[in-house]
Amino acid sequence: MINRVIWIILDSVGMGELPDAARFGDKGANTLGNIATKRGHLSVPNMRALGLGNIEGMKNIPPVDMPKGCYARLAEISEGKDTTIGHWEMIGIHSKQPFPTYPNGFPKELIDRFLSLTHVPGILGNCAASGTEIIKQYGAEHVRTKKPIVYTSADSVFQIACHEAIYPPEKLYQLCKAARGMLNGKDAVARVIARPFIGEEGAYIRTENRRDFSLKPPKDNLLIRMQEAGLDVIAVGKIEDIFDKEGITEAVHTKDNMDGVQKTLEYMAKKNRGVIFTNLVEFDMKWGHRNDIEGYANGLEEFDRVLPKILEAMKEDDILMINADHGCDPTTPGTDHTREYIPLLVYGKALKENIDLKTGKTFANIGQTIAEIFKLTPLSVGESFLSKVIR
Repeated sequence: MINRVIWIILDSVGMGELPDAARFGDKGANTLGNIATKRGHLSVPNMRALGLGNIEGMKNIPPVDMPKGCYARLAEISEGKDTTIGHWEMIGIHSKQPFPTYPNGFPKELIDRFLSLTHVPGILGNCAASGTEIIKQYGAEHVRTKKPIVYTSADSVFQIACHEAIYPPEKLYQLCKAARGMLNGKDAVARVIARPFIGEEGAYIRTENRRDFSLKPPKDNLLIRMQEAGLDVIAVGKIEDIFDKEGITEAVHTKDNMDGVQKTLEYMAKKNRGVIFTNLVEFDMKWGHRNDIEGYANGLEEFDRVLPKILEAMKEDDILMINADHGCDPTTPGTDHTREYIPLLVYGKALKENIDLKTGKTFANIGQTIAEIFKLTPLSVGESFLSKVIR
């Protein structure tokens, strides 16, 4: 019997363009493959031992003869390529309509409503921009005028950047909650994101106090089923924010990837039954969006070096699932997410070794499998692979 799933999301670690990638402007995207090529080498022996290089369609990461894990690549059926849509699909939510985006900035009526709700002295920005670049551009004026910096990206996000000396994090969160409350109907963006920063002009840096205020997911999903069945749904990192706390029984936020790994290990050492659901966001936030190939490669190698600690901490009735939620290829000219297949590695002492699950039709195959593990009502989308991997 499987008692617990340790589910780790390597945020944005995609593995090659989906058939419809051109429609999203992502022809040629391959986060893992292109990083390995541009870097010249990528040393991830522990993930390779689980089957990373053996996944169907994997490029530039060599296979091993006898992987210890089960492995697959999964396609996305939802209309999007962002964090929310990717995570929602994993738990059985098929988003048939894309969330709204604002490539030319937010309409005047939305900004006017935000101003009337928050009573701030105006806003700066109101454009699609890189988060680090926009605070360089408007940071000093923001400090002088106390006007929040409001911006978006290619994703469905309403982002508010403020200096912590001008708007302490709790005050910034209040602004974000006001924005979240007004962004509904046709303007129901996937996430409102608080982007606090510190420092002096010319040397502003974003802090660890980022918070995401997500749209509430539909109730028909894996996490709600697990919670209602009395199972633990432990959220590590930004998982709690992605699902707006829905279906979460316990949560902890993290500073960076290694803090996320440490928090996961701490929960693994405790007695719980259900899922420990972890998101390691630095791949996306720190390296993917900034086109930092070397940083991304180093981050992958760092995770690979600590992976044995996770494997050693696993109990006989644990299984480990490692996958991504979309791509964010740092080798491409743009800085946005990329429409890609995601890799999936599955390992546990209760599972067979070297099982090639080929290419799955949807990320929801993961959630459907977890639903079957815990004998829950099947999800509305996805195909369980449990029978193929269980001993």
